Amino acid sequence: MTAQLSEPENIVLQARDVTFDWSGVPLHWIPGDPVATHLINVLHLLLPAGEDWFVKVFKEALPYVKDDRLREDVLGFIGQEAMHAGSHDGVLDHFAEQGLDVRPFVRQVEFIFDGLLGDRNLTGERAQAWLFERVAIIAAIEHFTGVLGDWVLNAVALDEAGADPTMMDLLRWHGAEEVEHRHVAHDLYMHLDGSYGNRVRAMTETITMLLTLWQRGHRFLMARDPLVRGRIKGGLHHLRRTGPAGLTPPGRLLVPSIMRYLRRSYSPLNEGSTSQALAYLASSPAAQAALR
Repeated sequence: MTAQLSEPENIVLQARDVTFDWSGVPLHWIPGDPVATHLINVLHLLLPAGEDWFVKVFKEALPYVKDDRLREDVLGFIGQEAMHAGSHDGVLDHFAEQGLDVRPFVRQVEFIFDGLLGDRNLTGERAQAWLFERVAIIAAIEHFTGVLGDWVLNAVALDEAGADPTMMDLLRWHGAEEVEHRHVAHDLYMHLDGSYGNRVRAMTETITMLLTLWQRGHRFLMARDPLVRGRIKGGLHHLRRTGPAGLTPPGRLLVPSIMRYLRRSYSPLNEGSTSQALAYLASSPAAQAALR
């Protein structure tokens, strides 16, 4: 957790244009470590469908927002998440060009978000309850994206390992915006519902979903990787090596963050540094390239 005493206030959230050139990015963008590479690559399998789902749910929630500032934040969040989804989708095309077809797994992820967590054609109070439940799940997911965003902004071990700079820029640009808007989903949930019990239940559901998807996603990538050819079996047990090495988020970061989320007094603004996030966004190569 990174926190600063003095942080900027009244930031207007906005989507930033970015341009990434994937042509020179190797399949194993952490040199010599396909296991750590693919533990992070699972993000690319989850985020396009997941963030498209965020956008749909938040658009559905907009009519319930009675606070003008929160409405502005939600609209900014929607714009940023739509840009994130498209940027990660570009990575999937790059994988395919290198012989790694991930679309079968992505279709399963799309089924989860569009099918299991999608619109159920409910009406009245049942529709409202299902909407608020999904906002609670997004708030829980956004807790993790904020924590992960803070981690990747400070993941010096990845730089020392020679991680590809284009991929690192994508992860850090995205992570910085997650830190920047880390409060929005929680604020929206508290505005619409605010039930502590529902918030805890949503976090429990979210942990189960994310662990399952990460385990299956990593096994899929290791099995389909044309260079590994199934010689290494994927799975979250690899985190016992990659986490302490600083190549993936360590358990000592994630577990305490969950405990903080479960406090009644939890505030996302205590996670990460807005100042650091804005500093990176001002210097991101992809953001600068889009201005040319």
